[in-house]
Amino acid sequence: MFLRCLLPLLIGLGLVAGTVAVADESKKTPTVDERIRAEAKNAPLEMRFKGTTADECRAWQKEFTAKLREALGPYDPPKQWKVTSVRKVEHDDYTFEDVILEAKGHPSLPLCVLTPKNAAKGKHAGILALHGHGPRGHLAIGEGESGRTLVRAGYVVVTPCFTPFGVRLGKAEDYGKQDPCGITFIRLQLLGKLLIAENLRDSLWAMEFLAARPEVNPERLGCVGLSYGGRMCMLTAALEPRIKIAVVAGALNVMQERIEVKYSCGAQVIPGLLKYGDVPEIGSLIAPRPAIWQWGTNDTLIKPEWAEEASKRMRVAYKALGASDNFMIDRFEGGHAWHWDGALPELQKVLQK
Repeated sequence: MFLRCLLPLLIGLGLVAGTVAVADESKKTPTVDERIRAEAKNAPLEMRFKGTTADECRAWQKEFTAKLREALGPYDPPKQWKVTSVRKVEHDDYTFEDVILEAKGHPSLPLCVLTPKNAAKGKHAGILALHGHGPRGHLAIGEGESGRTLVRAGYVVVTPCFTPFGVRLGKAEDYGKQDPCGITFIRLQLLGKLLIAENLRDSLWAMEFLAARPEVNPERLGCVGLSYGGRMCMLTAALEPRIKIAVVAGALNVMQERIEVKYSCGAQVIPGLLKYGDVPEIGSLIAPRPAIWQWGTNDTLIKPEWAEEASKRMRVAYKALGASDNFMIDRFEGGHAWHWDGALPELQKVLQK
């Protein structure tokens, strides 16, 4: 009798196997999207710079650089390589060459070299120019208006092809509607490799190739990049002090904001980054060297509130190092593009001394 009376109560409470309790709508399981949005909003960013003095900033830069390198894993370029020329074109005022760098234990690296005509030995500044997403990869700069603009301004220009773009991608249609960046990131992870670190290695390899060219003064090196190239320009300049000036175009956004949407660009992912910092912290490693962050008024990939927050955090580091004037926001009328009218005078000021 007692069990017959107790059974309905146990069933109602869902305490008997094979029974279902009525769900409380207020306690529904969050979706993975909801969970990531919440965690992104409250990302720890434990190593944000909060000091005010130059000594504090230099100590922070050393500590954050070590953490960033740990997160990236190996990315050193080879010490020696073979150069194979694929194609060479003589223009009226410059020479274009498409080459491949090869080194044992590394994937071969395609890159373009643009050299002013009659370039004098050791006299020219060098520009590492980094491309964004797109089917042409390095050729978008090497054969495009940006490359011509830079070489005609008197620079020797080298532009590497990143993975998975251009000739390194193969047939884009083989990926269907999937993002090659996300797919490549996953596949390389299974091999113990990180996509952004692979591209950082190639960026640094291209810089070493540029610095070693006989026409180039290795004391006068700059880096420019648009979109994903802007992200890589920031990262390369942050970790390579020989770069005297960085022009970061179309990349004044942060990963904390990016992953609040259904983001798939594995080419920009640094595992665990948001535990310690974000784009502003990496950008702050460039200080006190000059950095121009270009932001088009019609660039829909940059969210004003996040761009202002990122700028504010980087300014703190530049101010601490007594170099506030070296942090520049070039806000121009335009879209997701370079703004050469804003960049060329600063490049000239720093590199053509």
